[in-house]
This record gives sequence, C-alpha cells and structure tokens, in this order.
Amino acid sequence: MDLATILGIVGAIGLLVMAMMLSGDINMFLDTQSMIIVFGGSTFVVLANYSIGQFLGIGKVIAKAFIFKIEQPDDLIEKSVEMADAARKGGFLALEEAEISNAFMQKGVDMLVDGHDADVVRATLQKDIQLTAERHETGVSMMMALADVAPAMGMIGTLIGLVAMLSNMDDPKSIGPAMAVALLTTLYGAFLANVIAIPISAKLKLRLAEEKMNQELILDAVLGIQDGQNPRVIEGLLKNYLAEGKRTISTTEEE
Repeated sequence: MDLATILGIVGAIGLLVMAMMLSGDINMFLDTQSMIIVFGGSTFVVLANYSIGQFLGIGKVIAKAFIFKIEQPDDLIEKSVEMADAARKGGFLALEEAEISNAFMQKGVDMLVDGHDADVVRATLQKDIQLTAERHETGVSMMMALADVAPAMGMIGTLIGLVAMLSNMDDPKSIGPAMAVALLTTLYGAFLANVIAIPISAKLKLRLAEEKMNQELILDAVLGIQDGQNPRVIEGLLKNYLAEGKRTISTTEEE
C-alpha cells in the first residue's frame, strides 16, 4: 500500500470538499450535466486514443499507483551475492533449488541452469525489460491523455453553458443553471486533471523507474554469475545501483 499516494490524493480531495462546505451548501457544486460533459466526455476521448484492451486494463494500471510491491535493491544484491557464492562452489546446478521470490531473477537463473550462453541470456532479459517498460509507459500515457483532455472538456462545457445562457437571456430563471454548467465544467476538468490524473501519472513513472532499475540490477547480477566473477566483485558492481550513502561493500571473506 502506497500511503503517499493515498494521503496526497485523499488529502487534496478532503481540503477541496472542506472549502466547498465552508462556502455554503455543497450541493451547489454538484451538477449532473457538468459531470457528464467532463467525466463522460474525457473517458470516451481517451478511449478513442487506445485499443479496447488497453482501455479496459486501466483499472489495473491505476491500482499500481496505490498498491505496488517491489523488492528493495539491497535485498536483491544480497540474494545475488548469495547465489554467486553458491554457483562458484557448486556450479550453476546449485542454483536450481534456490528460493527466489523475484520472477525476473528466477527467469535469469533458470537460463543459467539450462546452459544458455551470455548473449542469449542478455538478449532475453533485455527484451523483458523493454516490454515491461512499454507496459508501464502505456499506463502513464493514458493518464497523461486524461490530464490533457479533462481541462479541454471543461472548456467545452463552459462554452456550452455560455451558449445556453446567452440564448435564454429573456428568461432569468435559465441564466443561473446555464452559468452553473459553464463554471462547474471548468472546475471538474481542473479537478480531474490536477488532483487525479497528473499525480497518478507521476507515481506510475516512479514505479517504472523503480522496476526498471531492479531489472537492470538483476541482469548485471545474472551475467556476473554466468561469467564466474568473484561474489565480492559482483557485490561492488551492484552497489552502484544504490545511493552513495548505502554503498558499503561487505568485507566478509568467502569460505
């Protein structure tokens, strides 16, 4: 569970609702016509930019901004050094029974056990990294498309409201509802873009960076193990993926 995403978005919505309540009756900020224009219109415009399959998968994409479990680089480095020790002592077959929770690392280790050469291992894992990045980037682009479209739909709704208002100037009772549509669509568009779409897009970019770094770390580890490098050398190489303050290299000697 990502508390930062939840607290940020929920906190922003809460403050906006509080401000509306302090302004008087919160119901005056609710308008069905404006919601249809902004939320409905934005949804269908985003759909037009992607395939049905991509669009229907948006729920899983958004969920990654709130619920996302990823291994810490320190843990991956520790596991890599452990496997490097085992491989030097017992060969690649010694890795066959290793308990590996990371699916990408497991795939790399399986390729070592199966005897694939370095070029095949590198090409296969790099392809996986590329495809994973593309899946993340699709989610990011969908949310950014929503962020771009929502304010535009708000502006369209504003124009609709103004046209309705100007067309009925002889009827004072119709001016209020038309003006409400004009103003609230702008509000809803700004809300959808800045409170929902942009923060989720930014968090998905962060997820992409985190996962890509872990996969590149694992790729270097697997290739180092295949090359028969000393576990301490592999550890030193992988520590470069950490912040400078966390790069203390283990001095434990091999048994």
